[in-house]
Amino acid sequence: MSTVTYEDSKKVALKSILILAVITIIEVLIALMGKGYIIDGLHFPHSIMAIAMISLSAYKAYLILYEFMHLRYEVPTFVKTVIIPAFLLVWLVIALLVEGGYYFGARESAKNPAKTEIQK
Repeated sequence: MSTVTYEDSKKVALKSILILAVITIIEVLIALMGKGYIIDGLHFPHSIMAIAMISLSAYKAYLILYEFMHLRYEVPTFVKTVIIPAFLLVWLVIALLVEGGYYFGARESAKNPAKTEIQK
């Protein structure tokens, strides 16, 4: 186990905070530019914006877990007991959103069967 001095930990924390700030600024710029608020007429596709925002947010979450929750200094087994349920929670949210969308579509088609026959 290595010992980290107070000065070293301050440098690491400052570096992490600066990285988080830069990523947040990039996310805001992507959102504003993608919607055309900064440059008129410039619009990014929603799928590209979503992928970029999700990727940057996932990296920020990783950095927060790694540095500020001190998972960097823990044993690998404990890290897995934290990370695996987090991934399962994300999977659960995605599964519920997909199922909720299916339920909404099925409910709409049951309310108005004539409309769904025309659309097919």
